Amino acid sequence: MINSWRGNSRQFLGTLLLTSFSQMGYATHLDSATQVQQQIHNKANISQQHVEKLDNHTQAMLAEFREASLELKNLKVYHDQLAKIVKSQEQEKIELKEQMLEIEITQRNIMPLMLRMQKVLEQFVALDAPFLEQERKLRISSLQQMMDRSDVDLAEKYRRLIEAYMVETDYGRTIESYTGTLQKEGKQSTVDFLRFGRLGLYYLSLDGAEAGYWMRNEKRWGILPDSYRSSILQGLRIAKKQAAPDLLKLPVSAPEVIQ
Repeated sequence: MINSWRGNSRQFLGTLLLTSFSQMGYATHLDSATQVQQQIHNKANISQQHVEKLDNHTQAMLAEFREASLELKNLKVYHDQLAKIVKSQEQEKIELKEQMLEIEITQRNIMPLMLRMQKVLEQFVALDAPFLEQERKLRISSLQQMMDRSDVDLAEKYRRLIEAYMVETDYGRTIESYTGTLQKEGKQSTVDFLRFGRLGLYYLSLDGAEAGYWMRNEKRWGILPDSYRSSILQGLRIAKKQAAPDLLKLPVSAPEVIQ
């Protein structure tokens, strides 16, 4: 029986040892599995972080691409608009060149015309009745000097010339009185002049003792009868706005006959 117990004890002890060894192997295997799972988990985290980084980078690149695409679209619109502007400017350059050529031709043609107009005006004043002689001769002289000046452009010369013509035109439809010097028979005297447009030019001495008028056909001054002195005096008052307009009896030179 003792031998039988020893045998059973050895068998039990062997089984116990075998079980212990089995449990130790299982624990080792479990630890290894845990480590592998942890490694997988760590790699998964690293992969997730990498994926997130790639996703953020992709989103940034996508936003940058969209911004670049919008900028490219804006640049294309801007470029197209600039192309239209450049085309318009090129057309304007062509038109300006044509206009400059026309202006140059016009200047070559208008300058001789202006010189002729200035000469005609000078001759007209010289042949006209001798009223406001100093003022009108000064205007003609100023025009002559201006025509030869390089610092006055063509437009200003033309404006001044037309202005002189307009002043002379206005003389034909206005009534005026002024005090001036009368040149007659080599003598000078101060008188009051009365001008009715270009219809008649009269004078009255300051003392009212002598009256006369410009005889256009004879190109000289003539003496008027004393009966006209009151009419001339009344005309002077009308011209100075000291009396209301009224009918006046005054001699008028007959119109010239053009051959």
